[in-house]
Amino acid sequence: MHVIRSELFKKFPELLFGMSTKSGGVSLPPYDMNLSYNVGDVEENVRMNRAAFFREMGINEEQITFLKQVHSTSIQYSDKGQLISDCDAIYTDKGNVFLAVGVADCIPVFLYEPERKVVAAIHAGWRGTAGKIVLKVLRELVMKLEIDVSELIAYIGPGISVKNYEVGREVAENFNEAVRIEKEEKIFIDLKKENYNQLMNEGVRRGNIEVNEMCSYEESELLHSYRRDGLSSGRMLGVIGIRSEP
Repeated sequence: MHVIRSELFKKFPELLFGMSTKSGGVSLPPYDMNLSYNVGDVEENVRMNRAAFFREMGINEEQITFLKQVHSTSIQYSDKGQLISDCDAIYTDKGNVFLAVGVADCIPVFLYEPERKVVAAIHAGWRGTAGKIVLKVLRELVMKLEIDVSELIAYIGPGISVKNYEVGREVAENFNEAVRIEKEEKIFIDLKKENYNQLMNEGVRRGNIEVNEMCSYEESELLHSYRRDGLSSGRMLGVIGIRSEP
């Protein structure tokens, strides 16, 4: 099983983080290591895939907060393992509460503030990115939990690259020229760059931001991609949380 890790997060032994890939699953291709029950995969296979991934991570599914993601800018606090509907970002300051977001092209963003022991997980598709969901999470963490943004560690996970993310003009109009490329009458949006810019503009230090440059569309053997595989695409999960004594 191949699990994607963060070099910056590895510096904090109390922090658990990992992202699943297509590797290690029991589902038939192209689902492979699919961790979503909502994409047409066999339910028992998904259950087995999840069990294998969570075993690899060393956590129990009951400790995980899952989201029913809706491409919004809705943010919720979680203090226990649960399912939260109609939400695309979660945060916690509780130990042994692990936060999960599912992706298959959209940009996953994970945050850790070591002093306050606060973590957050964000699902940023084009709507969430255009709605500045990352910026809104940062401001909520400052307001509700008094974090120090300058000490925040951020990881932008694998997602679709700009050269593979062609959009219509109605979508492109939601983004500024810094992340919009027009070439041969086609328009492309750099979602990773926009989320990176939101972190930087709100005060996260450049050296505290790690960007995984892998493109979900191109990495057909390793990563799920909805744009590539359509309705047959599986979903990856990224999980973050603080280990603590029970």
